[in-house]
Amino acid sequence: MEKQFRFVENGSVSTPAGFLAAGVTAGFKKTGAPDFAMLRSTVPATVAGAFTSNKFAAAPVQLSRQKLLDSADGLFYGVIINSGIANACTGQTGLQTAAASCDYAARVMGVDPAQVFCASTGRIGVQLDLDLIRRGVDLAAAALSADGGADAARAIMTTDTVPKSVAVQFECGGKTVSIGAMTKGAGMIEPQLKTLHATMLCFVTTDAGVEKDLLTDCLEPCTEDSFNRISVDGDMSTNDTVLLMANGCSGVTIRRGTPEAELFRTALEAVLRELARQMVMDGEGATKFVDIQVQHAPSREDARKCAKAVANSLLCKTAWFGNDPNWGRVIAALGYSGAEFDPDRTDIYYGGIPVVRDGGDAGTPESELAGAVNGRIVEILIDLNSGDADYWVWTSDVSYEYVKINADYHT
Repeated sequence: MEKQFRFVENGSVSTPAGFLAAGVTAGFKKTGAPDFAMLRSTVPATVAGAFTSNKFAAAPVQLSRQKLLDSADGLFYGVIINSGIANACTGQTGLQTAAASCDYAARVMGVDPAQVFCASTGRIGVQLDLDLIRRGVDLAAAALSADGGADAARAIMTTDTVPKSVAVQFECGGKTVSIGAMTKGAGMIEPQLKTLHATMLCFVTTDAGVEKDLLTDCLEPCTEDSFNRISVDGDMSTNDTVLLMANGCSGVTIRRGTPEAELFRTALEAVLRELARQMVMDGEGATKFVDIQVQHAPSREDARKCAKAVANSLLCKTAWFGNDPNWGRVIAALGYSGAEFDPDRTDIYYGGIPVVRDGGDAGTPESELAGAVNGRIVEILIDLNSGDADYWVWTSDVSYEYVKINADYHT
């Protein structure tokens, strides 16, 4: 389909009609930086969600996932998010605190506690201070605004260096539909989110009216082809969460099997991919954005295994940081990936320049290859010449700064 949507300048999670947002300082961060956000729909919104598949899922993940499963109509009003403490591995006390947080936020909003989500990001194994949550709720509720999306995006940051927001718009029947979103995440990034099943949090809003099942059917493939295609360090968080809210305030209803439904899905995918791109660009200590494309694999799973093996190889990541075109490290990662392919038919290109031909040195001078890996963006094409399946992954390098950030994070 020809692109029929447009990106909104300075768009955010509060760009869609009927959504309000705020970001405030509740006191979770010792620095005094904003650390609490609230997102609210002025009318009930249908919601679809995707959550971490980590067995140590944090208390807010467990609670929000259960609320979504238990909801008969899938209608919710909003979410509160704290940054600085993950409320993960905190046992029954953590679950009780998460529930109490939602209850208090619901009272302030004047809605049913079952219709409010919570999310957290930060240190694992530390209990949340409910008094700080209450303070954050009070401050955020007073600050809610249709222009508050940027503040909310800033408040959910941890090791991020920049807030991450985006919005798109398209026309349906003479009316404008908006999709807005915010995310945070710079490290501990390889989500592998499951629909209904240093963290990646994403909150998406739309003023289209979309029934719950269709919203879920749109979110699942769009998440698979965006957040599940990125890896900063190969570590999956305990708190990864994506919530997609649709409130219908545009006056447009998206119905299954229509051109409008396909347009909505395409626009949603563009929003999530843009946020995924921003996350990798802001990866902890990252100096490279690495685009890995695998083609002509025997199966999609084989292509995926190859792309992920290269993306998560520490030897490849450190070579990229050093502007080293050492293709032997890429070959080694492909070899242990577990994928089925013929090594003797494998070709590799850096920025379109042949590096490996038929599983061996392509003969390109190393000085020429070095130029293909010393920029901010590195493109690696792996042609297995063994089938017709393909897969892509976006990743980053590993720098001295990455080690410093994560060595100092706890202390």
